[in-house]
Amino acid sequence: MGTSLVKFSRDTARDVKQVARGWRWGRRPQVPRSAEPYVIPKESTVFPTKWARTPGAIAVRDLIQKGPLNAILNFEVSPQVSGLDSLLKLDGPAIIVANHSSHLDTPLLLLSLPDAMRRKTAFAAAADYFFDTWWRAAGSAIVFNTFPIERRGGNLSSTPGDLLADGWNVVVFPEGTRSPDGWIQRFRMGAAYLAVEHNVPIIPVGIKGSFAAMPRGRGWPVPGRPAVHVRYGDPLHAAEGESARDFAPRIAAAVSALLDEESTTWYEARRRAALGASPSQTGPEAARWRRVWESTRPMKSTDGRRRAWK
Repeated sequence: MGTSLVKFSRDTARDVKQVARGWRWGRRPQVPRSAEPYVIPKESTVFPTKWARTPGAIAVRDLIQKGPLNAILNFEVSPQVSGLDSLLKLDGPAIIVANHSSHLDTPLLLLSLPDAMRRKTAFAAAADYFFDTWWRAAGSAIVFNTFPIERRGGNLSSTPGDLLADGWNVVVFPEGTRSPDGWIQRFRMGAAYLAVEHNVPIIPVGIKGSFAAMPRGRGWPVPGRPAVHVRYGDPLHAAEGESARDFAPRIAAAVSALLDEESTTWYEARRRAALGASPSQTGPEAARWRRVWESTRPMKSTDGRRRAWK
């Protein structure tokens, strides 16, 4: 009896160990290799957004943006905008490029534009995030005039080029996603490619304070109406014969210089940029908590008034 019980216990322990080795703890189960060829791939569906740029949709969007969206944004945060005179140097459509660390970046950028330019501006948005359900796709399209782009490869969409050809400005966040710690990530070449391919200028924009106001993972801005700064730079043009690969670093450097300007002064930032000594905006080489702590320092507001309307 005792021998049988010991043997049963050993067999049970062996079986449990075998199960434990094969179990993917905390992760999704993998499809067996033998079954992989028979897995039906998910069909890719492209949500149409052309309707969002019809006269009726533009009128509705204008009411939403200048009404409740503007009121909520200015009630929750204190936007400070500078460099709008750079937009006067444009004589046609442009690609607006900005760093991206918060969901606040889109309404901040949109509502900082002059009204005429704002009405003719569309946003490139991640297809796998903003267009994964019909209600999210329709909502973002009507409120922010978004169109889907694939950020994980796939066929290059013709929508940005068509919009530029029709006189629309296009906003691109070249990092591809929000920064997890508030610091700049690697810029992809999509915006540079569009600028070179369609011969349009790039408007660099530095957004500072949005991560501290509403970091990734948070659904609403932090209390206290934190200051957020949006700074526009002069238009950048690709030189004759310059490739997108060579143009992209210049775009990233321009955005970094604008962020440096927020931390110092216009003269100091320009002087450092001319010397190639602008401090890196990719953050310190430190643990993630230290990087987040550094990027969530409160911004100083230059406007002491509290208001919900501009």
